[in-house]
Amino acid sequence: MFLLALMWGLSIPITKLGLGTIPPMTFTALRFMVAVPLFMFLARRELRVPRKAIPSIIGLGVMGITLGNVAQSFGVQGTSASVATILSATIPVFMVILAAVRFKQAVTRLQWGGLVAAFFGIALVAVGSGSGVDDMSKTTVAGVVWMLVSAVGIASYYIWSAELTEKYGLMPVAAWNMLVGLLTVLPMAGWEMTRQPVEITVEAFAAITYLGVMVTVVGLILWLYLLRAVPARVAASVQYLQPVFGITASAFLFGDKLGLMFAAGVALVLAGLGLAASGKRADSSSA
Repeated sequence: MFLLALMWGLSIPITKLGLGTIPPMTFTALRFMVAVPLFMFLARRELRVPRKAIPSIIGLGVMGITLGNVAQSFGVQGTSASVATILSATIPVFMVILAAVRFKQAVTRLQWGGLVAAFFGIALVAVGSGSGVDDMSKTTVAGVVWMLVSAVGIASYYIWSAELTEKYGLMPVAAWNMLVGLLTVLPMAGWEMTRQPVEITVEAFAAITYLGVMVTVVGLILWLYLLRAVPARVAASVQYLQPVFGITASAFLFGDKLGLMFAAGVALVLAGLGLAASGKRADSSSA
């Protein structure tokens, strides 16, 4: 759990490094050009899925990879790494909301209080992040919006993928939706490269490799192992450690200014996450 929290917590600051010389859609495409062949190889004996599963897998790839990850790249580009880290930690909040709608799960008053606290914390984080020491550490309204769009897209991806993997298995669903996402992003990346310069520096190459291998492939495998080794609620607690690693790395790499308002916002977001994840859970596999 500690290792996974570290790997995923560093993903936003490392994405920020890569976006310094590579535009967002191109960066996302390069990340999955690394991840997809590796994951397809690991899933090579489990790639068969019934025809009726294909439309859902295509939709999942567009939702999670194209919308979720491309929006995240734009969001990270338009916010400080610290703000982006906190905003990405709201994915479980949106999962609570979406699960309540999709599975008709009741949301308690305590959980609603957590959701409100988390979103109020987001506002404080965005306002209290400061302008940073340079352009890479500035936070814009557009960047915050992109990060929230990403959080909704990725939360939807998690909810939807839970249903599909229950029916068709995790490895084939994950492998094919990653491929679909990559094929969808590639034309957009090609268009972007005709309009913006692309420079693959040593830092950018390392960022692409880290995100493709460690975050996307190894992180997913480690997460699945955790779900088998410990209760799901315990495994999900890695969400609370990720911002700690992400903010620490952001302050070290980019000199992000972390004032009192930012700290108060972080505390509210984390408290909101805790309250939103509290309460009884249904025992069904879909929940």
